Amino acid sequence: MPRSSHALVAALVIALPTATSAASPQSFKGEYTVSFLGLSIARSTFSSHYENGAYAIEGSVSAAGLAKLFDDTRGTISSKGTISGQKMVPQAFRADYTSGKKASSIDIRFSNGNVTSTQVIPAPGKRDPKAWVPLGAGDLASVLDPMAATVIHADSLDQVCGRKVKFYDGEMRADLTLTYASKGTISVPGYKGDTVTCQMGFEPVAGYRKGRKALNYLKNKSRMMVTFAPLGQTGVYAPIHATVGTQIGTLTISARRFEAVQ
Repeated sequence: MPRSSHALVAALVIALPTATSAASPQSFKGEYTVSFLGLSIARSTFSSHYENGAYAIEGSVSAAGLAKLFDDTRGTISSKGTISGQKMVPQAFRADYTSGKKASSIDIRFSNGNVTSTQVIPAPGKRDPKAWVPLGAGDLASVLDPMAATVIHADSLDQVCGRKVKFYDGEMRADLTLTYASKGTISVPGYKGDTVTCQMGFEPVAGYRKGRKALNYLKNKSRMMVTFAPLGQTGVYAPIHATVGTQIGTLTISARRFEAVQ
């Protein structure tokens, strides 16, 4: 799983529906592909379970197609927490992944939605204090992990956009701003029905290097669109399609399957 400038794409790739208001235990499944210039470069599969006000998510992500020739990255991801009203409250997030022979991991722990510890292996190198924007004491309060950040809780499609999401990936803190763009319909295995598309803004807050071109592009020039669809009658809206403009082209993230499974 990428960090820093790739955090936004990673968050969208690992998007997964999670229930909030089910009266009985429910399970969910999401399968996604990432393509660049029409070529598949990554795939992800996730399953989640909701019961008694708690959620648990597990999944896998791997490079695909031609991307495997240059960066054979694969990994597993897990997230768990509770749900209070229409708000996800994470407790733990972990990602373990390999790129070639190099193994890495990220482990984030929370208490009441606030980050209490972060472990990144291998540990990041020494930062240049003149070029690095450090994390402040208040930056890690009431934040969401990469999985929880992509799931929206709302009363209707009309209320999905028009919000700011505080996001932390183990290194960088950023704000994701969703602005209404359009409504539509979509049909994929497991779901056929209405959608809402939001334009997404990206604002790095802390935990990044000043002047980094990829981050500046995401903030100032990238056109990012995310299409959300409802998961049954749970009040949950999860990404079913997204496009992210980068310096070298547009990434497209699409659900191959999007369904609730009893």
